[in-house]
Order: sequence, then C-alpha cells, then structure tokens
Amino acid sequence: MTWTILIMGFLFGILLQYAKLNKYNTISGMAILEDFTVAKTIATAIGIGAILISIETGLGLASYHIKPFMVEHVIFGGIIFGIGMAVLGYCPGTLPISFGQGSLDALFGILGGFLGGFIHTIISPGINQIFKTNLGKISLFSAIGSYSVLFYALVIIIGAFFVAVSFWLNKIEKKKDMKWFYTGLGIAILACFVFASSITDRVIGVSSFYSKFGNTLTGNTQNNHFTLQSISQGDWHMNFILGAFISGLVISLLRKEFKFQVVYENWARFKGSSLIRRLIWSFSGGFLLLFGAKLAKGCTSGHVISGGMQLAASSMVFAAFVFASFLLTGKIFYKKK
Repeated sequence: MTWTILIMGFLFGILLQYAKLNKYNTISGMAILEDFTVAKTIATAIGIGAILISIETGLGLASYHIKPFMVEHVIFGGIIFGIGMAVLGYCPGTLPISFGQGSLDALFGILGGFLGGFIHTIISPGINQIFKTNLGKISLFSAIGSYSVLFYALVIIIGAFFVAVSFWLNKIEKKKDMKWFYTGLGIAILACFVFASSITDRVIGVSSFYSKFGNTLTGNTQNNHFTLQSISQGDWHMNFILGAFISGLVISLLRKEFKFQVVYENWARFKGSSLIRRLIWSFSGGFLLLFGAKLAKGCTSGHVISGGMQLAASSMVFAAFVFASFLLTGKIFYKKK
C-alpha cells in the first residue's frame, strides 16, 4: 500500500508540474487575473471527475466521501484559506512539489503550515463550541437518493457545464496551450484510482499532513483531534506528499531546472526583491492557508477538487468563498506602489 500511495503522489506531482500549477507565478497570476490556468484546470477536473466518479460509485467500485456542511467552518475556513493562498502563492498540495524543485519560499510556507495546523488543534475545541451549525453530508446524490436516470443526466449536465467554463476562460485568455486540460483530465482519472475501494478508498487530499506533522514536532499528541486523525489517516498523507516532493525533485533534476530560489517574477513586480520580506510573508501565508484548511476540514485538493467531483454542497460553498477571498486579497495585496 505504501508504494501505491507514493506512486499516486508522484503522478499527482507530475500532473501539476506539466501545467506549471505548482509555480508561484501561476497561482499568483490567477490572484491578479493574469493567468487562468488554476481555474481552468480545476473546472476541468471537477467536470470530468464528477462524471467518472458517479459512474464508478454507481458500479459499486468506489464510495463517496462527502464532507459535512459545517456552515461556519466552511465559510470562515474558506475566507482564511483564500487569503493565505493569495499571499503565499501555493496550495497545500503544490508546496512539497515546489520545495522539491528548490523553492525556499515554499519551504517557509510548509513551516508556517505546520504552525497553522498546530494552533488549530489547540484552539479547535473552543471553535467547535462556537461554530455548531452542521447541515450534514449534502450532495447531488443525497438529494436524488439513487443512481437513477435523473441523477446521471444531472451529473452529465453539471460536468459539461464545468468543462465549458474552462474552455470559456481559455477563450478569454486567447491561449493555444492545452496543458491545463490534459492536467485536469489526468487529475480526474487519478482521482478514480484513489477513490477505488480496491486501491485506497480515499479522496485526494493533503492538508491533514501539516496538522499531524506540526503536532508531532511540538509533542502535542495527547488530544482527541490528533488521535482521531492518526487512526483515520495513518501515514497516507505523509506518503502521498513524499511522492509529490520526489516528483518535483526528480523532474527538476532531469530537466536541469533545479534551483534554490526565493523571489519570483510576480513577487518582485509588486513587493520588491527582499528575500527576508518574501520569507516572512511565505511563512504567514502558509500559516493562514493551513489554519483555514483545517478549520474548513479540507483544502484545494481535498475539498474543492475531490469534493467538487462528488458535487458536495460543503465543497462548492468552500470553493466559492476561497476564490472570492483569493481574488479580493490578490487585488489588494498585489497593488503596485
């Protein structure tokens, strides 16, 4: 099983590198509306993945893993996550890949993520006393109640809509490069293997690694949150992220592109070339990113993409607040002097 997860993480890393989705310039480019690669790829993955996984679960080859719609957690977690992603310029799943390529700002984002996961564990009991609204596991399938003709028809319509949106965005950009589409398709196919009951019976997701590792480093392991996470997740996330890291390292070495770097073009344009300033913001962004992810019970891969493929209400709402917060932060944070 360990090797299977490592290979899946490795393939996940290759897919993201193919469309340069792990690059700071790509994600920050989305924040300033100059590069739609992130949105196009995610829309494609959700659209195609929703159709494939509905067929897979309908055949009894996989099962749904819907995240409960915990309203306050999803909304506030999404807002915080979006701010962190805009400032950092990475997602939880892209951080280890870019670090493998030599991006030291990604390393500081990872360290900030460890702290964010640790702090969330400490204060989560208090948060749970305040944020109590839980609407349950709502999805298209739960609304329809069966694998009927109506269910599949709606899945196909919704899936086609998401793919159409990705092509609409590509038309706006007027780009001929289709790597984003092939990456989205690849993620959808990879998700089918991850979802499969005979393989891992999980969703693609990585944010729990940061929380678990952050708590392990600080010795904060004697709590229900850590215990439940260890039982349910084991070393799955660790192996998946290790595979992603190795892919970044191996591919960059093969291409002779490995390079230790802190400041990238988009950051220099708006924030200058100070290494210390970039590292401080990277750490801060990583903290917000993973604190928001743990608050919302998922991240870009585990909530937006995997949850979106399951047409889960919680994941759709989370995605809406993430992107709204992400774009608003990008507009404010990346303002030229």
